[in-house]
Amino acid sequence: MPLIIDQEKCTGCAVCLERCPFNALTIVDNLAKVDDVTCTLCGACAKQGVCPFDAITLLREKKEAKSGIAAHRNIWIFAEQKKGVLQGVVYELLGKARELADVRQQEVWAVLLGKTVAHKAQELIACGADKVVLVEDDCLEFFEDETYSTVITRLCRNYKPEIVLCGATTIGRALIPRVAVQLKTGLTADCTELHIDPEKQLLVQTRPAFGGNIMARILCPQHRPQMSTVRHKVFPAAQPDSSRTGEIIREAFNAREKANNARVVDVIEILEDTVNLTEANIIVSGGRGIKGPANFAMLHDLAKAVGGAVGASRAAVDEGWVQYSHQVGQTGKTVNPKVYIACGISGQIQHLVGMQSSDVIIAINKDPDAPMMKIATLALCGDLFQIIPELIKQMK
Repeated sequence: MPLIIDQEKCTGCAVCLERCPFNALTIVDNLAKVDDVTCTLCGACAKQGVCPFDAITLLREKKEAKSGIAAHRNIWIFAEQKKGVLQGVVYELLGKARELADVRQQEVWAVLLGKTVAHKAQELIACGADKVVLVEDDCLEFFEDETYSTVITRLCRNYKPEIVLCGATTIGRALIPRVAVQLKTGLTADCTELHIDPEKQLLVQTRPAFGGNIMARILCPQHRPQMSTVRHKVFPAAQPDSSRTGEIIREAFNAREKANNARVVDVIEILEDTVNLTEANIIVSGGRGIKGPANFAMLHDLAKAVGGAVGASRAAVDEGWVQYSHQVGQTGKTVNPKVYIACGISGQIQHLVGMQSSDVIIAINKDPDAPMMKIATLALCGDLFQIIPELIKQMK
C-alpha cells in the first residue's frame, strides 16, 4: 500500500480522520489504519501539517512504477443503465470499442453496475463485449457518483485496462472524471472520433475545441488507462449477434465503497409527452426567434404532429423559456435525427456542432444570411409565426 502510516510515530490522535474525504481511515487499538479498498490515494491526509507527528507518507512514484504501462490491456466501456435498461450510447461505445480492440488485438470488456442487472450481461456480449464485469448490490440501484467511481476505480486497478470509454451523459460526466482523478490519468471529453495511431499504437482522441472552430487531436502517452467520453449519436450502434459468447466476471460489492457524504433521497422523472430528444428521428428546435416561453407550445404542437421531440438553442434555455434537458449544442445534447427543424435559430457554431450531422436540416428564419440558413437542406425565409401554424395544419 503506497499510503504508509508509521506505527512508531502514530499516537491515534484521529486528526487524519477528519481530513480524509472518503472515510478510508479508522482508529484501531489507538493507531490509525487505512482501508486500501476505500482509499483513493488523494493525499489529503499526507499533506504537510495535517498529521502533527508526521506519521503519514504517500509514495506515489512507487505505485506508478510498479504498475507500468505494459501491464495494461483491453478496451473497457462503462455500460450505463437506468432501471435495468441499457442506455443508447452503450451500444455505440461497444461498436467503437470492438473496432479499437480488433486493431490492438485485445478484448472488449463492459463494466455493468446496478441492483438486478445480470440479465443485461448477455446483451452486452451479443453487441461485442468479450467479458462483462458485473457488480450487483442494493446500494447500486441508483447512481451515486462517489460510490460508482470508487467501485470502477478498484476494478481498473485490479484488471488494468488500456482504454476506458464512457458516454458523455449526465451520469457519465459526473462519474468518469472522478475515476480519472483517482487513477491519476488523463480524460478527453466529448470525443467525435477515436482511432489507434498505427505507429505509436496510442488512442487518438479527437474533439472540438475553441467553440468548435478547430478539431483537437489528443494523446495520453505516459499514463493508463487512456480515457474518453463520447456523446450519444456520434458513432453507429453495434448490431447484436446472438451467436456471440463471452464471459461474465462477478465482482462483489464492498460495503465500505458506499458513499457516506451523500445519498439518494428521491428520484424525480420529468415526464414528456413527446419522444426522447436523443432518440428522436425528427426534432423541432426553437431559438431566440421564438420570443418567449409561451410560444414553445407551438413547437410542441408541431413535434406531436410529426412524431418528434422538442429541442432548443442555448439562448432559449438561458432565457428560461425551456428546460436545459432540451438544449442542443456543444453544452447540451448531440443529436443525429433524420430531420432537424430549426425555428428562429441563427446557427452559431456552438449549436451547429450538436446537430449538423442531421440527415435533413430545415431552417425557418427571417434572416436569409443566418448561418443556419446557409447549411440547411431546405431554408424557409419568412415569419415563423405564420409558417409553423400552417405546417401544423398541413401535418394534421
